[in-house]
Amino acid sequence: MRGAPSEPADSYYEVRPDSTDVPATRFRIKPGKTLSVRKWLAAFSSDGQLDIGKTLNRIHRGGIHPAIRGEVWEFLLGCYHPMSTFDERKQMRQNRRAQYVRLKNECSKMFPVVGSGKYITAPVITEDGQPIRNPVVDLETNLDANANRTEMANELTSNGPLDMKVVQWMHTLHQIGLDVKRTDRTLLFYDKPENLSKLWDILSVYAWIDIDVGYCQGMSDLCSPMIILLENEADAFWCFERLMRRLRGNFQCTETFVGVQTQLSNLATVTQVIDPKLHQHLETLGGGNYLFAFRMLMVLFRREFSFCDSLYLWEMMWALEYDPDLFSLYEELELNMEKAEGSKGKSKPTRKYGKYERENMKIKSVDAPLPISVFLVASVLKDKSSVLLHQARGLDDVVKILNDMTGNLDAKKACIGALKLHKKYVKAKTHRNSKSMG
Repeated sequence: MRGAPSEPADSYYEVRPDSTDVPATRFRIKPGKTLSVRKWLAAFSSDGQLDIGKTLNRIHRGGIHPAIRGEVWEFLLGCYHPMSTFDERKQMRQNRRAQYVRLKNECSKMFPVVGSGKYITAPVITEDGQPIRNPVVDLETNLDANANRTEMANELTSNGPLDMKVVQWMHTLHQIGLDVKRTDRTLLFYDKPENLSKLWDILSVYAWIDIDVGYCQGMSDLCSPMIILLENEADAFWCFERLMRRLRGNFQCTETFVGVQTQLSNLATVTQVIDPKLHQHLETLGGGNYLFAFRMLMVLFRREFSFCDSLYLWEMMWALEYDPDLFSLYEELELNMEKAEGSKGKSKPTRKYGKYERENMKIKSVDAPLPISVFLVASVLKDKSSVLLHQARGLDDVVKILNDMTGNLDAKKACIGALKLHKKYVKAKTHRNSKSMG
């Protein structure tokens, strides 16, 4: 009800009583601004098509009510097309759930801990595919005494050497377990062992299907909200898989290159244009590669905000970047190909796009647009420009100043700042290009 007082959202993500260093949450559920359950249900037509323009506008104004956050995210991340019907989505959900079961069973046959309700935190196999028979390793496992990992590894290699793809995958499983144990440990949700194993299962299955990326540190921080918001494990998996389609480039690594370096380079370019003094100062300090912003881009500010505020930031970002063709980019609408074919090549009303995406559509450029996350980090640096210029005498000072922001950032303000910087950057770049052509 408009005029009613706002309410905190912390009760939806309960924190352990012994957690004392948790950042305060700024996000509040604001009647008339936050996308409520009632407004969400009213945004669908009688057959289930979503008025995405109205939904995006509401998210821009006040985020999403925690009770519906998971199902709204499925649209924002491209799991479903806004013009799909209730029946189409029901069928698609069933198909996806069945597909996840098949993938999980495939992983379980290779390593039976997957799907067992448990997880591992120590290596089960060497890099060259030899089973590890160290009794200490067996003591570290969370398995029952009558089902130790050494026996399983021996059984796996009993028919000859394992395929290197399998070895590579199995070698990451204990690292996933170690990260799972550390992820969002301030939340009561993870006091339940079955939730830890669910997170481990999803990450293990993803590492198997995306063998080029596999698993990298930081993915557990991105996946954790999915299993908290979406009760069904398969639904959470596909939501995470869609998010990784956006971000997997950051996690692609070689011996000499980490994917996120591309975004760090973009951040340096943006900062050089919008705040040349700060960029020069950072270069003088030896921070011209912007590695101090590595974590912000890798896990999308998960450490700089409280859990609740980071979810608010994410949905604001995705709403601003929203492209109604996202679903079609990922897969054809299987249940109604005629509708999918008929929609191709047609211009859509701009209200169906996010505000940031609309701005990018105005730019005549062959280059792919930068993700809004780059401008979010640039916005944070811009806000701290004066402090960084006057107090940072080395990279340690830069890191400390940025770490001191934890819990003191405003998600909505950061997004507004990012939009302003994007406009400023595009204007400056256009002006520079026109001068060089003249």
